[in-house]
Amino acid sequence: MRPSDLVVTPRGLRFLGRRFPCVVGRGGVTSNKREGDGATPRGVHRLVGMLYRPDRMARPADWALPIGPSDLWCDDPKSEDYNLMVRAPFVASHEVLRRPDPLYDLILLTDWNWPYAEKGGGSAIFIHRWRRPRYPTEGCVGLRPDHLRWIAPRIRFETRLIVR
Repeated sequence: MRPSDLVVTPRGLRFLGRRFPCVVGRGGVTSNKREGDGATPRGVHRLVGMLYRPDRMARPADWALPIGPSDLWCDDPKSEDYNLMVRAPFVASHEVLRRPDPLYDLILLTDWNWPYAEKGGGSAIFIHRWRRPRYPTEGCVGLRPDHLRWIAPRIRFETRLIVR
């Protein structure tokens, strides 16, 4: 592990010598991730993207991409677009990325089951803001909004998410 890694432990998330409170999926941490289990996958995951709401915040890093009104994430294992960002209109099951609430105002994308998804292996493991302390996600890693905004511009190409 390197100081530039985001390391999720039972005591929180470590990054650059700091510790941040975080939440994981309602299904806990698992080595056998499946679509819909609500679990956060154990392992070492690369960070492959950053998305943000330009109508709600300034660009957090020069490589961050804006979330548009028609941006979605396919979570349908039967779709050829499973675990990929897609655009509306889209008929298969999906998550709306431009939500009315602030949950996805800033998203760090991991390489979990991406870019060549195993059908049913789980989709969309993001790092995003939490709903509130100790309230689990659907499998993602959640952080306090101010902590996520502090972390985002400090991420580098070699930064990984390590879930123990």
